Order: sequence, then C-alpha cells, then structure tokens
Amino acid sequence: MNKDVSRRELLTFLFREALKRVDPYRLTLAQADHIRESLARRPVKAVYVAGFGKASYPMALGMEEGLGDLMKEGIIITKDGHLPAENRLSRIRAFEASHPVPDERGVRATSRVLEMVDALDEDDLLICLTSGGGSALFVAPSDGLSLDDKQAVTDLLLRSGADISELNAVRKHLSAVKGGRFAERVAPAGIINLIISDVIGNALDVIASGPTVPDPTSFDEALRVLEKYSLMKKAPPGVLDFLKKGREGRYPETPGPDAAFFDRVENILIGTNRKALEGAADAAMQSGYDTEILTDTLSGEARDAAAWLFEVANSFIEKRVRPVCLISGGETTVQVKGDGKGGRNMELALAFALLIEGREDITLLSAGTDGTDGPTDAAGAIVDGDSISKGRMGGLDARDFLERNDSYNYFRKTGDLLITGPTGTNVMDIQIIILQ
Repeated sequence: MNKDVSRRELLTFLFREALKRVDPYRLTLAQADHIRESLARRPVKAVYVAGFGKASYPMALGMEEGLGDLMKEGIIITKDGHLPAENRLSRIRAFEASHPVPDERGVRATSRVLEMVDALDEDDLLICLTSGGGSALFVAPSDGLSLDDKQAVTDLLLRSGADISELNAVRKHLSAVKGGRFAERVAPAGIINLIISDVIGNALDVIASGPTVPDPTSFDEALRVLEKYSLMKKAPPGVLDFLKKGREGRYPETPGPDAAFFDRVENILIGTNRKALEGAADAAMQSGYDTEILTDTLSGEARDAAAWLFEVANSFIEKRVRPVCLISGGETTVQVKGDGKGGRNMELALAFALLIEGREDITLLSAGTDGTDGPTDAAGAIVDGDSISKGRMGGLDARDFLERNDSYNYFRKTGDLLITGPTGTNVMDIQIIILQ
C-alpha cells in the first residue's frame, strides 16, 4: 500500500468516525430519559411523533426504542433513498419525498402530519424529530400559493448562492408550517422538539425553517433576499404578490417569541457539526496526528473556502514536527453559472486540487455528512497532488470543469469521488486535511 492510498483510507476512516459521533439513533435514544421525566412531571393522555429531515428515520428508531408503549403513533418524512429496504419502525409511519426542491409527495405526507396533530388537545404531547432537509420535506404552501410557486423560488435561490438562512427566510414566509407556524397549529398540545443542526451557528429558527421556533425574520426580509440576488423579475408573480401583501400587513406575520403557545414548546439541540468534528479529531489524535479543529463555521463561496484552507495548511506545514490533521466544518455556497453537475464539497475539492497540483504533502477530503453533495450520488471528493495530473492524462481540463460547475464529472473520471450512500445524519459538511 503506497502512502497516498493509506492517506485516503485514513481520511475515509476519520470521516466515518465523525459520523459516529452524530449518529441520530444514539442521540435520540439518549433523550428518552429526559422525555420520561417530563411525562412524570406532567402526565399526558397520549404521545405522538412527527419527524422531518434526512435523519428522521434513525431518530424515529431511537424514539420507538426509548419510549416503547408510551408512544401512540407518529409520522416521519425523509429524503428519497433514506428509508432502508427493511423498515423496522412499528408505530411510526414513514414517507419519502424530494429534496432539495419539494414535491407533491412531501405535500401529501405533510397533510397527514397535520391531520394527526389537528386531533390533539392540551393533554397530549407531540415529540418532533427535526433535522436538515426538513425545509424541503415538510411542505405546506400558504393559502393562495401553489407547489409550483414553492418549487420555482426554491430552485432560483439554490442556484443564486444564497446561504441557508436567507433561503429559509423566504421559505418561512411562503409556508403554513415553517417559521413557528407548526407549533401554532399543534397548540394547545405540548411539544418537545429534538433537533439535529445542519446550519452554521445552530440557529434553531433556521434548522428545517424552524417549524416550532419563534421566527425573527419578516416578510420584508424575505423580499430583500430576492432583491439581493436579483430574483425579483425571475420569481413567480404569485410569490412576489404574496410577500408584498404580507409586508403590507395583509397576511399575518410568522409568530414571534411573545406568542403564548411557545410556552408549551421545548426545543432541544442534540446534534451539531462541532460534535462531528470532535469525533474526527479524537480519532486523528489516536492515530498519532497533531490535530486542530480550525472552525465549524466555514462559509462563503466554495472556491474562496478552498483558498483559505490552502493558506492555512501551508502555514502549518512550515512549523510542523509530526504529521498534522486539520479539520473544519460548515457549509459553503456555489453560485451556479455553468451547466455541469456537482456540489459545494466537490467544487471546493476541485479548487483545492488546483492549488496543490504536484504537491506530495497535502491530501484533502471534503464531504457532506448526509452522504450526498448536490444532486449527485457522491458525498464529496478526496484530492491530492496527483488529482490534476490524473485528469490531464485523461484529456481533462480541470479549470474548464470548475468554470462549468462540473466537478462531479471531473472526479468521476479521475476516481476521486467519495461515495458513501445516505448516512442517516446531516450536520453540514466536513473538510479533513492530512499534512505529511
């Protein structure tokens, strides 16, 4: 085994150790005692479950095992491909729907959730299982808006380079369940919401668009997002009309912290990107590497993030005594200008590969913790000093692929893709750099 292969295997191992630290099943099961204590303090008539996001299936398994007969029924909605062939849930019904652009299946599954919670009263408890991807999967357009409207504006924002907070500020104001409106719908029943974060800073109102969290954004802010990314002339007329009427006060604003029903809502953050990074860091140190977590808030354009990571890596190379492992996490963005196929992690990796061409001392992994990067079957990519020369030998121009946002097809041909399949969790992205 040559040293490059061993580095790649080490990076893959460290990535999997990061995922273990944020295993949704274990994180949720660990909350069962807290929920039982809550039930002992305030006995309820019945316990129900509603889950939405890429991690909702393993979270539901943990909840079924932790509560058993205390739970009456439940419904979860997860992304296509995230339900195993052998569904082990017995009390909770599971549905798949489209992500990141919502579809009719998400609308139908959300309707079933709403039918369930509409029957609850003040003596019932709803346990929510919320994780990244919930914004697209838990979908109920506001009255007067269509699914087509939601799909069109979501696609425009995803391509514009808007970050998740900006995207969700718009989505909240086009929805009957986001931005705290679901908690309003569930009232007067109580809610305990277990949350796995996929957003920088772990802002609870942004994760899955905060269905049970007071919303600090407004109709005006939603319109400003569209203006910022020059989408006022591209967005569906129905969306613009709805947001403008909302700004004028003709539609009710999303509920804020003074809404009384939030008194019966407990939001608990159980999984974060930082936890995943710590899992990778612990494994790297045990493998004999001087290890440092650089940040869990990596953001901005993927190419700019690649340049920053390259600069930091070079500074460590100059002073290292032993092999070094640098770890970062967060969520970058890509302004899509080309017609290629890829995701933010592969875009970052390709930009990084161009910077380290010919180097023998740097190897990088960049991957999404959910196992999917953009509309592809890859989690991301692993690159080293040979990644560009391998492409050149195959007649590939890496810069051309980067400009066309076609990193997936570049790495597919060089063999640098990292393919894990759906991981069952979602805490943004991870970059791991080995310096030897």
